[in-house]
Amino acid sequence: MSRPLIKKEHSEEISNRSSNPVFSEVADAFLSRRRFLQLGVVAGAAVSFPLLLKSENALAASGASPSKLAKAVSLGFTSIPVSSEDTVIVPEGYIARPFYRWGDAVGLKGNLPEFKKDGSNTTEEQAAQAGMHHDGMAWFSLPQGGESADHGLLAMNHEYIDNGMLFKDGVANWSADKARKGQNAMGVSVIEVKKNGQQWEVVRPSAFARRITVNTPMQLSGPARHNDLMKTAADSKGEVVLGTMQNCANGHTPWGTYLTCEENWSDIFVKKGEMNALEKRYGISDSDDSYRWNEVDERFSVDKTPNEPNRFGWVVEIDPYNPNSTPRKHTALGRIKHEGAAVTIAPDNRVVVYMGDDQKFEYIYKFVSDKKYDPANREANLSLLESGTLYVAKFNDDGSGVWLPLVHGEGGLDSSNGFANQGDLLIKTRMAADVVGATKMDRPEWIAVDPHAAGSVYCTLTNNSDRGKEGKAPVDAANPRANNVFGHIMHWVEENSDPAAPRFTWDILVMAGRTNGEDEKAKGSMKGAAFGSPDGLSFDPRGVLWIQTDVSSSTINKKAYEGMGNNQMVATIPGTNEYRRFLTGPRGCEITGIAFTPDNRTLFINIQHPGEGGDDLTDPANPTAVSSWPDGDKAGRPRSSTVVITKADGGIIGT
Repeated sequence: MSRPLIKKEHSEEISNRSSNPVFSEVADAFLSRRRFLQLGVVAGAAVSFPLLLKSENALAASGASPSKLAKAVSLGFTSIPVSSEDTVIVPEGYIARPFYRWGDAVGLKGNLPEFKKDGSNTTEEQAAQAGMHHDGMAWFSLPQGGESADHGLLAMNHEYIDNGMLFKDGVANWSADKARKGQNAMGVSVIEVKKNGQQWEVVRPSAFARRITVNTPMQLSGPARHNDLMKTAADSKGEVVLGTMQNCANGHTPWGTYLTCEENWSDIFVKKGEMNALEKRYGISDSDDSYRWNEVDERFSVDKTPNEPNRFGWVVEIDPYNPNSTPRKHTALGRIKHEGAAVTIAPDNRVVVYMGDDQKFEYIYKFVSDKKYDPANREANLSLLESGTLYVAKFNDDGSGVWLPLVHGEGGLDSSNGFANQGDLLIKTRMAADVVGATKMDRPEWIAVDPHAAGSVYCTLTNNSDRGKEGKAPVDAANPRANNVFGHIMHWVEENSDPAAPRFTWDILVMAGRTNGEDEKAKGSMKGAAFGSPDGLSFDPRGVLWIQTDVSSSTINKKAYEGMGNNQMVATIPGTNEYRRFLTGPRGCEITGIAFTPDNRTLFINIQHPGEGGDDLTDPANPTAVSSWPDGDKAGRPRSSTVVITKADGGIIGT
């Protein structure tokens, strides 16, 4: 996740001021019951937080051990050093090339506008071009239903905008047209890509090409459809929402659809009047110096359209194979600041979706569908996310955990606590999770399901500098560091290896940070490449776990991160505790978005906001002050871009 410029403090401030139960004990008791498995750790080493991989219970449940996993796959590349260079660096023998940049034509027939490096593209042109700030991404083979590795679709998010970069004159002469151009620079791209010889290219024009923006009509599904809190003057029935925005991480389904996740949507809404409890809990603000849409578009003025914020914060399903299809916001999956939607299938064929709520002291969720996945019936599968049960995680200090159901009428989730019905509860998902006593986490971000160990799941917890501060939640076993500036990665195994199970066992895969730091409580626990602020997380087809970092642009190579270089991408094989640095990005960027082709020979990643210098909007008179990547034109603008990575010899990535 990247935070919006200027208004960064709003998206990172704490909206969770609930007094639901938290653990008062540090993780020492839990640690005393762990043993460090086959990893060469010195016995009896003094630590104050969980250092290495898997508890005995978790390993037993997964049916795997570190040694077995290590023998199955290996990392065949040499770890590269940290870098502060303004470029993408990959190991020797690999080729990395940007090929879909902000402002590139998406490929609409008869509408292929060229990017203007001075920011003067029109509002209409931006609607046919790649949006800003590429984020989560997924691959879909062509033809549909096949496993082609050289022809397919990429669906990707465009998370947010920088008005200083987007316009030739920045925010001067602010207007409704400028706001609309910003809205056209958000949302989702669907592009057709094809390998031509050894070179990947975007197919233009393409019958599949599509831009989905803040003004694209979308259907509401699930229990909150028709709810009074979803109705507006423009949509009196609570059925149709215009647009999706602040789309961060993502997911994809076995039936070939894309899940885009609405994260920092609250940053765009402004309310000058008195806030109600729901607005406060979701971080609605009384000002916005970053987007300024509320000044010219009353949809984003909560004083004028009080229910419009309730129509954002959902997981949106898009069919990339059908450019005429209507995206659907699935309210059964809850309304939070969604950071990803990792999909897996339970043994009984129910669909399970894991989700994080990316803000300090927020929660980890999972959804279990009512109906079952049928590989032979795509049409029926398209309704699987419309009904089911949403759960929130509680991590006990003994390494066990439970999924608490968020069901109206159960566990205090009734009218006595402000929940009129299930739809009402889902609009107030955070408040429902507060009531049942979920565990407050250190900013849950991407979640990845291990394809080779049933029921084994990982989640990045990016950081939380407020953990342990006076008046804030104390450390607990699952979040064992105060002032957690480096973050960590959680791991859990579902009971009986069943993703739909109500219980799980958990441990901590790795504590991020410097491996050579002087502060023992802030040291990284990994062997090899040190990193901090883990964010993007995904397994490749072989079972290698890839981790991408999102150190804030105001912190890169500074303060606690001094000497750690630009943001990076590292790889590990769970069970080895060895981490190798595979990629470093240009200055000011975040590394995000992971998509492999089915043969594991091509990797697509996204470089987001190169050139971002801190918390302020970019100076439109000097947009390349920090970076000129990828064009290298000091008279132009840095541009978020999808990067395609291959091996020079055509081999498998990571070997």
